[in-house]
Amino acid sequence: MPASIRTRLGTRGKPEESRAAILKAAINEFSEHGIAGARTDAIAAAARVNKALLYYYFKDKEAIYQAVLDQVFSGLRDTVVPTLHGNLAPRQKVLNYLGAYFDYIAANPRFPRVVQGEWIRTGSDRVGQMKRVAKNYFQPIYQKLGEVLREGIAAGEFRPIDPAQFIPSMVAIIVFYFSAAPVIKTLMKVDPLAPERIAERRAFVLDFISTGLFTRTGPLGGRS
Repeated sequence: MPASIRTRLGTRGKPEESRAAILKAAINEFSEHGIAGARTDAIAAAARVNKALLYYYFKDKEAIYQAVLDQVFSGLRDTVVPTLHGNLAPRQKVLNYLGAYFDYIAANPRFPRVVQGEWIRTGSDRVGQMKRVAKNYFQPIYQKLGEVLREGIAAGEFRPIDPAQFIPSMVAIIVFYFSAAPVIKTLMKVDPLAPERIAERRAFVLDFISTGLFTRTGPLGGRS
């Protein structure tokens, strides 16, 4: 096929590839500069598309940002919710959930900074957006994880914690490490995102939460 008519990424001939490239570039731009400082020129250049094509897929920067949030949160929901179903003991479900959550963030370490930017800019004009995000993505996770925690408490596998307090703490201990990675690197003179550091952190997260949640006896023979 002649080069002049060969389909390129920067054309409308490969919509899925072009859209994915734009969202990938947008995640990087928003994580670095927030939505206020992010530039559509930079997103288009990083995605190797022209601005006309960018606006063909997304009407404005806010629409790109909304699509980024949907990608981040839908990916998280679809990754962790299945770990909370099935016939496993509550302890194993929680361990599987923690591992899946951690691995998702570790594979996408820029996501926490994008999400934090959304929390910071939340105001009266963002209430509808946050309600949508909470209903579509957070609620299915929170409800199912709460069920598993209450099931484990009733079975004597978990300490009698308050799920409303414990669930945010579980999230925080995973997410904060990645959002604070630049500070950790400066203070400790190590790369917190190096594979060996990620493995150490994953093991610590599972042990730390298990210690705070699990009773001494249970189907897994104590803390795992």
